[in-house]
Amino acid sequence: MTKPMEEVLHEEMLSQLKDGAIFDRALKHGKEYLAQSYDRNVAPGDDAARALAAFREPLPEKRGDPLAIIDTLHEIGSPATMSQIGGRFFGLVNGGVIPTALAARLLADTWDQNAVLHAISPTNAVLEETCQDWLKGLLGLPESTVAGFVSGTSMAIICGLAAARWRLCEQSGYDINASGMAAAPKLRIVTGRHAHSTVLKAVALLGFGTDNIEWAEVDEQGRLRPETMPVLDSQSILILQAGNVNSGAFDPIQACCEIARAAGAWVHIDGAFGLWAAAVKSLRHLTEGLELAQSWSVDGHKTLNTPYDCGISLCADPPAMVKALQNSGAYIMYSEQRDGMLYTPEMSRRARAVDLWAALKYLGREGVDRMILSLHERANQFAEELSTAGFKIVNDVVFNQVLVDVDGQEKTNAMVNEIQNSGQAWVGSSVWFGEPVIRISVCSWATSHTDVSNTVSAFVSARDKL
Repeated sequence: MTKPMEEVLHEEMLSQLKDGAIFDRALKHGKEYLAQSYDRNVAPGDDAARALAAFREPLPEKRGDPLAIIDTLHEIGSPATMSQIGGRFFGLVNGGVIPTALAARLLADTWDQNAVLHAISPTNAVLEETCQDWLKGLLGLPESTVAGFVSGTSMAIICGLAAARWRLCEQSGYDINASGMAAAPKLRIVTGRHAHSTVLKAVALLGFGTDNIEWAEVDEQGRLRPETMPVLDSQSILILQAGNVNSGAFDPIQACCEIARAAGAWVHIDGAFGLWAAAVKSLRHLTEGLELAQSWSVDGHKTLNTPYDCGISLCADPPAMVKALQNSGAYIMYSEQRDGMLYTPEMSRRARAVDLWAALKYLGREGVDRMILSLHERANQFAEELSTAGFKIVNDVVFNQVLVDVDGQEKTNAMVNEIQNSGQAWVGSSVWFGEPVIRISVCSWATSHTDVSNTVSAFVSARDKL
């Protein structure tokens, strides 16, 4: 008698789990990929990109061979990836990956935990609490601070501004959760002209309206100028920047926070990659006054080099964060322990704290300091060697960002394309005060002295060729 299909699937998949052959195969391919990532061309070649067409097929009618599926994914997918975990990827602000954290991520993925409640995943809940305590100590945040583990800074900013909205409305006697935005007190968003696009996205999604932003002017490095801020009041949310996405510059946090505190305003600090400067003794001055804000957003997968996705929303007003983000249901089993869903907009989510914990446990306070400082040192090396080679650096290198002026949009595009196509490095372009620039973000622990010098050579070769 033929077995029902569901019975066959059950037996096959149970056998696959217990046998482990497909996991051995995936690990074998993954180890091969990692071993090559630091020596191969950064960008995939044309042949690898064309081979991706094989993925564009109709959904198969019958089930496939598990080992063949894993082999296909590796043979076609791996060569077409961007080698951003190596030492020569300087696009966006993408970090590398700490091996211990990656290994922890692989183990955590086999656990497949839903990080929603302590009752659902005690291990994750305890690791979240541990990471929360470690982060407070590393960054010098108030003891009351709670952390939400989200996909990235985009979501972390939304969490911080949602908490601000709830608290400022509550202080006006208005329940924003129950009554909505229609009759809500008018809250003011104040930020610098160089605010990141994720801030604008959060402002739009939360219903504040980007047209209503009150802008402060910035100096030649993109830092907010406090004297140009509109007069703040208790209905204001001031958004500061710890690390300009182009120049790496930091707003004058201490001065701005003191003005905001005197006015009763809420301060959120967007520190996607720059907040980690607070953990580095010789760079801590960049974030002076950090503890005076009410909320912060930061990524682990940028400067700290955890695997993607690892965003962290931090808030010194736990009731505001919980009220802004909590949902309820008869089936939700809250406890006296940490229930992570109280601090995030999501219910179902992966156990992000596992790889963050592993990264911090491996590095320790000293390792965090040294690794992040090395990014700054490599950025300074870039600026020095590019300047010596005749290139114009247009920003003060205070953290990990370097901006290069190569004279106009056409030359900028041509230089970027030439460097990317060389396979020696990957850099991107941006706009700085209306002018095109090449943007270098040093975010990977793997970037060595040699990687920087070789990339500078790629700049010179591209200039000579063009």
